[in-house]
Amino acid sequence: MSPRMSRPGCPAVPSIPVRWNRRVVDAGLVRSPKRGYRSQVMASGPDTQPKAGRDRIVDVAMRHFAEHGYRGAHVEDIAAEVGVAKGTVFLRFGNKEGLFLAVYREAVGQLPAWLDAPPEIVDAGFWTVIGYWLRRTEEFLTEQWVANRVAMIGRYDTGLGLRRPIDRLMRSEDPYGTLEFVEFGVRRGEIRDDVDVEMIASMLDWVAERFQDALGSEELDPGLVHRKPYLPERRDARIGEFLELLRTGISPARAIDE
Repeated sequence: MSPRMSRPGCPAVPSIPVRWNRRVVDAGLVRSPKRGYRSQVMASGPDTQPKAGRDRIVDVAMRHFAEHGYRGAHVEDIAAEVGVAKGTVFLRFGNKEGLFLAVYREAVGQLPAWLDAPPEIVDAGFWTVIGYWLRRTEEFLTEQWVANRVAMIGRYDTGLGLRRPIDRLMRSEDPYGTLEFVEFGVRRGEIRDDVDVEMIASMLDWVAERFQDALGSEELDPGLVHRKPYLPERRDARIGEFLELLRTGISPARAIDE
């Protein structure tokens, strides 16, 4: 289903403009995706075809979707760059939605999990880990621009026909290791244990993801960070406020009082 169309009774999902960041391109930081361990594991399900040709299609498609967005990317252009017929792409992935889902799965598999922070950060605890990832949001987006852009497009620039399988993928495979991260916090006594860890993990995914989007993209910021004049201290204050609000919601009462 085209993102411009909606099912009866369902509103169309608005698109976001997708542009290359010229500073990233000029710095040579937009490079071919590196297939890491987690993305290899995620791509090894029974319904995938572990062939070099399939991987090549996914790699090229990832760049096209990152550069042009979901609607702006064309399967025929991807097939031409790979050197295969358009029908070959459809044979492997079914349709454009199937191709994007394979690309999205690869993209989120390339991105680091919460506990992939440096060991000294992890040793310092749950809240230090969250603060670490929030404070280096822009650096992280630049380092892995293509994968991050595809993940963002999956959240904002696709219709309900893709949102459902994307949500199922995120729940079943938990590519960022959020459930493991919450359990880590519970074991350390930094996260409350009177609420189901899956509920806390889902909430953390929702709020942290949206807040990082606002930090990293003026397009998606409701005015918390990027309003003019831009002040770096405003960004730091917003991160501190976000952490405090989150901490008062999911930390044990004894930890809040300390």
